Amino acid sequence: MKKKITIIGSGFSALSASCYLAKSGHEVAVYEKNAAIGGRARQLKKEGFTFDMGPSWYWMPDVFDRFFADFGKKTTDYYELIKLSPAYRVYYGVDEFIAIADNLAEIEATFEKIEKGSGKILHDFMMEAQSNYNIAIKELVYRPGVSPLELVTVDTAMKVGQFFSNISKDIRKKFKNEKLIQILEFPVLFLGAKPSDTPSFYSFMNYADFGLGTWHPKTGMFDVVNAMETLARELGVTFHTNAAIEKIIVENKTAKAIIVNGQRIDSDIVLSGADYHHTETLLDQEHRAYSEKYWESRVFAPSSLLFYVGFNKKIENISHHALFFDVDFKQHAVDIYDKPQWPKEPLFYANFPSITDKTAAPEGMESGFFLIPLAPRIEDTEALREAYFDKIIDRFERLTQQSIKKNIIFKESFCKNDFVSEYNSYKGNAYGMANTLLQTAFLRPKLKSKKVNNLYFTGQLTVPGPGVPPALISGKLVADLIEKVI
Repeated sequence: MKKKITIIGSGFSALSASCYLAKSGHEVAVYEKNAAIGGRARQLKKEGFTFDMGPSWYWMPDVFDRFFADFGKKTTDYYELIKLSPAYRVYYGVDEFIAIADNLAEIEATFEKIEKGSGKILHDFMMEAQSNYNIAIKELVYRPGVSPLELVTVDTAMKVGQFFSNISKDIRKKFKNEKLIQILEFPVLFLGAKPSDTPSFYSFMNYADFGLGTWHPKTGMFDVVNAMETLARELGVTFHTNAAIEKIIVENKTAKAIIVNGQRIDSDIVLSGADYHHTETLLDQEHRAYSEKYWESRVFAPSSLLFYVGFNKKIENISHHALFFDVDFKQHAVDIYDKPQWPKEPLFYANFPSITDKTAAPEGMESGFFLIPLAPRIEDTEALREAYFDKIIDRFERLTQQSIKKNIIFKESFCKNDFVSEYNSYKGNAYGMANTLLQTAFLRPKLKSKKVNNLYFTGQLTVPGPGVPPALISGKLVADLIEKVI
């Protein structure tokens, strides 16, 4: 039966859900509070430079392929992918870096050069990681988190120990070189928790990294947003921007409407792809499924300090993606998770999309994106932003042996306060709720409200978790759940 479905927000999970629900014949309308769609994956254009404001890593291409295939399409119908070679560099000192190749054989050779015998160990580790990836993608992540029995399969029963150990412990049993350990621990940071708090089973992220490679849509991650919007419109979805949701109307314990810019919009189903905690504040207290105490008890992924920088020259000695691990990896993790504070010496990430995409900057110039992971709910001031920009640029200049500060045309910053104001993000987190053991699958907030009929949720605070591929999957899961109820 055709239903009128209202979707709050236009991030990846909301776009995904809108496509599936429209394909099923429903009347779907998306309401976005900001001036442009995309949620955290918005785009910034300034003075001839273009930046992806949020996600910048295209991993797990098979998940994107599966999404478009569900509509009889291919990613190539909408955008072109470039496999990055090297995938990224990891910097440890002045002109001292490890380049991660675009294929496993070369990565194994790189490991072997650094730590004798580690090439074969890495090969075996990756075979296990690939096995985990196949189980995760084929059996687990496309399940709605309704029951713990979803995790019980023949394959997971054989790996039950991996759910009660952690990535850090497993990697350190196999490898001794601290640099290699950090490279192997890095991918699980996308899941929002310390490696020591992330179950070993999540080594499938290492296969996503080394096995499937790092890709780049030809003109940036916003290509994917454009593709999904185009597909959604082809399926009949309508979009409304500058449309802040003020309230969700509940009558007889059933979601009946939303209030948008003072106007009531009636609906058969309300689906929120916005921040889960924020969405519940749009309900009267008695209709909220999770208390403030519950949210306070959750482990949230980091916030971030981001800089979008235009340079009037090409940057040397750098790759498209670069990680700067020249300071204490463990201490920065403590400063995020254990004793939240601004890190004295932060790790940081830099991304220069104009190395791959010539449209990202004017000719002869470079676009740079810098990110420092921070604790959520941290103090955020302009003075702190400036101080930390100086910290990382000074280190960047020293490590890559060049002067770039005087070549800055402009810089724009984005930090915790902006995550709150722009995305209503709980505590200003950047990636959602961490995938720790006690926040996995059925232990995450539910796709369907426990208190209000016809109210659903999707995105990084529910299943399967943080990241762009999980967001696509989350949209499919909630659409399937809605279809079962209808």
